[in-house]
Amino acid sequence: MKLHPKGALRRLLIPGALVAAAAMVLVGCSSGSPGGTSTANANANAPGKSADTISWALPPATVPNWIWPFSPIADFSVTNSEMQLMMYRTLYWYGDNGKTGVDYSLSLAKAPVYSNGGKTVTIALNPYKWSNGESVTAQDVIFWINMDKAEKANYAGYAPGQFPDNIVSATAPNANTVVLTTDKSYSQQWFLMNQLSQITPMPMAWDMTSATAKGDCATNISGCKAVYTYLNAQAKDLPTYATSKIWSVVDGPWKLSSFSSDGHVTFVPNTAYSGPQKAQVKQFKMVPFTTDSAEFNVVRGGSTLDVGYIPTQDIAKAKPATTPPNQAGPNPLSANYTLLPWFLYGFNYFPINYNNPTVGPIFKQLYFRQALQSVVDQKGIISSTAKNYGVETTGPVPLFPDSPLVSQTEKSNPYPFSIANATKYLSDNGWKVVPKGTTTCVKPGTAAGDCGAGITAGQALTFELPYASGSATIDTAMASFKSNAAQVGITLNLKSEPFNSVTSTAVPCKGSTCTWEMGNWGGGWVYAPDYYPTGELLFATGAGSNSGSYSNAKLDSLITATNLQSGTAVMQAYEDFMAKNVPVIYQPNYTYSLTEVANGLKGYTYNNPYGSIKPENWHY
Repeated sequence: MKLHPKGALRRLLIPGALVAAAAMVLVGCSSGSPGGTSTANANANAPGKSADTISWALPPATVPNWIWPFSPIADFSVTNSEMQLMMYRTLYWYGDNGKTGVDYSLSLAKAPVYSNGGKTVTIALNPYKWSNGESVTAQDVIFWINMDKAEKANYAGYAPGQFPDNIVSATAPNANTVVLTTDKSYSQQWFLMNQLSQITPMPMAWDMTSATAKGDCATNISGCKAVYTYLNAQAKDLPTYATSKIWSVVDGPWKLSSFSSDGHVTFVPNTAYSGPQKAQVKQFKMVPFTTDSAEFNVVRGGSTLDVGYIPTQDIAKAKPATTPPNQAGPNPLSANYTLLPWFLYGFNYFPINYNNPTVGPIFKQLYFRQALQSVVDQKGIISSTAKNYGVETTGPVPLFPDSPLVSQTEKSNPYPFSIANATKYLSDNGWKVVPKGTTTCVKPGTAAGDCGAGITAGQALTFELPYASGSATIDTAMASFKSNAAQVGITLNLKSEPFNSVTSTAVPCKGSTCTWEMGNWGGGWVYAPDYYPTGELLFATGAGSNSGSYSNAKLDSLITATNLQSGTAVMQAYEDFMAKNVPVIYQPNYTYSLTEVANGLKGYTYNNPYGSIKPENWHY
């Protein structure tokens, strides 16, 4: 799973595995064709046509800043993943032609084979090469697994008890075969979608402890610490990305030509790429923008960006509310671009810090979270600000596309927008509600009707809420949230900050320095690299991407059930708990990007529901 920003959104997020029928429905009913649009119309003046290049607009105030696929939570984003996947392929490729699921034609390995009661997993590799001429081998897979075992606390995709904790042994009986033995039998679909998805094979060229000293992490877990220290330092050294001997060894269709920390990134084809489609243009460029308005000024000109996006506020008329989120409405840029709305398989929320020594005790009270959720006017934001490009978020399983996984509890929304309900939640539990003033605790204590443990008399409902800058939609949504909260005496001190600043602050912490309170990066989570919408990575106690450090034994048991058992019942039990207990604050799940594709650019007809891109398929 990965965090993503709202804009062209943060990945990491849309991190599958119950009954086969449910999985097939998910695949069949997911994003699909975006309204039957096409990019086939010719355009002699298409931006990159004459230079045989493609320029891609990055989301506002969001730039790539971590090249190593072994990412910490602060850098676990859709934007970083896009860059990484262009050069370093994961063991399996997820999502294609606008649908969810695994695409084996683009994967480094064949479908896993299960034996020994499901506890032995045998993986046969396809014949791929690294750009230095070496083959992608089983030992490259073991290299990743060893690193993950040794440094799991530093990887955002880690959840305690999950991969790699559940791997008893990992061996390479030959160069093309990996054999994993697990501690118990798991749901095979879940294991494929949420465990094997963690693996990115790493070349032997990365098994180094310095620029000149070879490491042995690929064969010895105890040797991984020194290799991690070296690679981590290299990943932090952004100015050297394009010239690095480490990062230049790739197995994807692209390699870096230039990299600037301000977000200007240029890729050129990896001519040694072994996959089914080599890059077809001379260069692919990522172009940064501080705001969506700045980007729109460029894309409106129609002569610079091949793939951009139109800010929601620049859509003159809302599209019909009855149309699916990924279906295009009127496109004011149709003379130069085709509109392909991009809807990610994920959900939008922002975390609250349960370990904050001052306000954490307030956040731990269910009634407070119920009150705060009740002042989020999701329907109003979607219809007015988002122009109907979005759906409500009522829990962790996306309401779009509809599938048997979505429970009735989520569909009915247990906490619709209601100032009256929010007021009652607070006043029934020891608070003196002062509309447009400051609500304070007047009944401290732990009895029924009291404010709750750790909350002092006179403590005010006043909080700091930084949120990602650059998107007028998010600005407006946050202003609405602040205004609604004020009606029940909750003060939200908003501060607009760059996306990377918000995500680097809102991380798991504890102790006296754990002072952040709330943090909204604007787009929530896309299910990647855990592609099935279970919660082990986000909400299990101690999980690497559990930003707010939420912990609940009942939830942990429900999450475990989704990993072990088939059927929609266990999934819906988990999501119902999440919907009713609101461990995070749910926000509208906006269309990730109102993507504008230059007329005449061929090969770009669908968006990946997990946030990946395949510019090697695009050409003039």
